[in-house]
Amino acid sequence: MNLRDRFAAHVAVALARTFGVEADPSEVSAQMSRPPKPELGDVAYPCFAWAKALRQSPAAIASRLASALVTDMASDDAFAQVEAAGPYVNVRFARAWYVRRVLEAASAPGYGGSMEGSGRVIGIDSSAPNIAKPFGIGHLRSTVIGHSLRRIHEALGYRVVSVNHLGDWGTQFGKLMHAFELWGDEAEMEAAPIRHLYDLYVRFHAAAKEDPSMDEAGRAWFRRLEQGDPHAQAYWERFRTLSLREFQRMYDRLGVSFDHDWGEAFYNDKLDAVIGDLRSAGLLQESEGAQVVPLEDLQLPPCLILKQDGASLYATRDLAAARWRREALGAERFLYVVGAAQAVHFQQVFAVLERMGYPWAKELVHVPFGMILGISTRKGTLVFLEDVLDRGKALALEVLETREGLSAEERDTIAEQVAVGAIVFYDLMRDRLRDYEFNWELMLDWHGRTGPYLQYTHVRLASVERTFEGRFGALPTQESVDPALLQEDAVYALVGTLARFPEVVAEAARQLQPVEIARYLLDLAEAFNTLYSSGVRLVGEDEAMSRARIYVVGCVRQVLARGLTLLGVPLPERM
Repeated sequence: MNLRDRFAAHVAVALARTFGVEADPSEVSAQMSRPPKPELGDVAYPCFAWAKALRQSPAAIASRLASALVTDMASDDAFAQVEAAGPYVNVRFARAWYVRRVLEAASAPGYGGSMEGSGRVIGIDSSAPNIAKPFGIGHLRSTVIGHSLRRIHEALGYRVVSVNHLGDWGTQFGKLMHAFELWGDEAEMEAAPIRHLYDLYVRFHAAAKEDPSMDEAGRAWFRRLEQGDPHAQAYWERFRTLSLREFQRMYDRLGVSFDHDWGEAFYNDKLDAVIGDLRSAGLLQESEGAQVVPLEDLQLPPCLILKQDGASLYATRDLAAARWRREALGAERFLYVVGAAQAVHFQQVFAVLERMGYPWAKELVHVPFGMILGISTRKGTLVFLEDVLDRGKALALEVLETREGLSAEERDTIAEQVAVGAIVFYDLMRDRLRDYEFNWELMLDWHGRTGPYLQYTHVRLASVERTFEGRFGALPTQESVDPALLQEDAVYALVGTLARFPEVVAEAARQLQPVEIARYLLDLAEAFNTLYSSGVRLVGEDEAMSRARIYVVGCVRQVLARGLTLLGVPLPERM
């Protein structure tokens, strides 16, 4: 039981004994906060909610409640002081007791995680780039948010199945086949296959504006693909293979992986069964020659299942995908990390699945996110993620050129880690629903609220530990540390920040918001850097004191590393 819950249990007992009112300890705990100033205490309980029922002022209630708690908590060695402060009851933890318990927990390898998801399976659909196009910056958010949510849920004991829902079907492939027939260059395909295919696709659309027959030729090629034509099938398989190879290079740079690369084409042989079930259930209606599921009662547009020519759509394939995933993977919950612009689409798909009689449809969750703004485009069209990563790496190398003692190979490795960390953290450090401006200067500021700042703090923590080893030998163990020595306010504040980590991870999972962890890590780094610059010597002449302080440093380094790993931010050894 954490100390907030422990205090809440005391409060519930005191409320019943003093005022004759029943209070749920979990609700009491949820109402608690931290006092505005550290000197006022560690936790505060507000008494406003009881004023009406007890016909007393919140301050009077707080005064009587504090007096009762002084008696009730006298034998609990976790607490040092309880007192009323206006309408609040403030409690102060016993520092040595608290520090020992926090450091015992924070030094454990799995600190921050839990087993709340033990035996449960959760699926995550994310990234989803389009075949035969370079990995664009537009797919960055889905990729890094999805990857972080995977790691967060794994830390909480869930078995996570990740799916990359590739855009590998549709008339655009027929257009690309026709373009390759007209202008394809095998030498360029060999040198830079995806960029060549993308250029062909752009050229096709430019030509189609002048010659409408181009579009019909593209549709004809796609019909050949749907009918299993060997020539069209060979094109499609080649384009897909080359694209997956290109995507894997980007995923390797980002440190991202998937359990399954099931694109839209994977579900083609599963569409007829879904359409048949919709008909059998009486859900399909004809509308202007198309087949739809009406959803007017939900104030949603009808869900289009089949076009006039009988072709399927995104919704058709998403219905088939949801059913297949449920049957094949057994995931009791599935997260779709897809841009906010697709909100109505997912409302429609989930509603149709519910009407098909699937109770598990209520556990399908759209995880929307905003757009990346303010980044220039290549040829006014697609922004290549590789170009963005390379630019970030080049900027990081400019900074590293001033660092002595690094070989060229080390600089190259560190620059890559800094660039990836900067981009990933800059994305995850804000509410995912918000749009944000892409800004290299802010993103790569080693002294700002950035990924490089956290990476550098981790390097500094490791350096302080090495300083201790150089003076006193092996790093301290839990048994060799006296927590009673850790009485300074800055040290205690740092320990208090360490204590919050498990709550933060759990909250990030509940809200599906990696930003909870990102903001926490900034708080943790700032708490350490405040201590570092406060005049408190972490490694001094007194070995016992140095040992205690360095043990705190080690816990901070482990938690910072753990949090950055949950976000997908690399950890350079030097910077």
